Amino acid sequence: MRLAILSDIHSNIEALTAVLAEAEARGADKMYCLGDVVGYGADPESCVDLVRRHCTGTVQGNHDLAVVDETFEYNLPRAGLLAVRHNRERLSKEQIDFLAGLPLLIEADGCTFVHATPENPAAWQRIGAFSLTQRQFDHFQTDVCFIGHTHVPGLACDRVGTVRVRRGNRYLINAGSVGRPRDGDTRATFVVFDTEVFDWELVRVRYDVGRAAAKILEAGLPHVLADDLMKGR
Repeated sequence: MRLAILSDIHSNIEALTAVLAEAEARGADKMYCLGDVVGYGADPESCVDLVRRHCTGTVQGNHDLAVVDETFEYNLPRAGLLAVRHNRERLSKEQIDFLAGLPLLIEADGCTFVHATPENPAAWQRIGAFSLTQRQFDHFQTDVCFIGHTHVPGLACDRVGTVRVRRGNRYLINAGSVGRPRDGDTRATFVVFDTEVFDWELVRVRYDVGRAAAKILEAGLPHVLADDLMKGR
């Protein structure tokens, strides 16, 4: 089975539609979303609708939570806060209820899916330090756990020195970001994982970044959100 794993869409409909088309072209049997469907971008409603329609499972991200729970706004920088408030006003009650009801973690198809960390999904930790990364393997049971949150794709293994995915080891894979990459590459990023072959591919997709950035400005959102999108940061 071929799984497409999407993360951190952030209300970027141009990026999301490009990724969905590419996932279909690559024969994805199922799609999973690692959260942060909303936030930062200008098109929350259409992104929520497409995720509901196409994804077998979706976990909650911290921006999803901030949209549905105003008491969580303190956790965001000013630009992110303004985007969350903009997105909240655009969403219907049904869409808000969908985001509010998302689980923090899903285990399905032999994989674990979580936005930030399996150790404590509600803490929204950013995995960076080696010790924190390795600790995560004690908190999921499957061979592979997919995460997002940092917007930077990456791979970690429970065995130091292993850089290729193969059976017999366990892996933590960051799917990067569909709608707001932060690794200097403006292309939308997602992962395709083949559960039978037990192999993964990081896929980058070109889309109309300029249009997505222009819509951020048209919505009256902070310029930094458009600037960062254009620079992949």
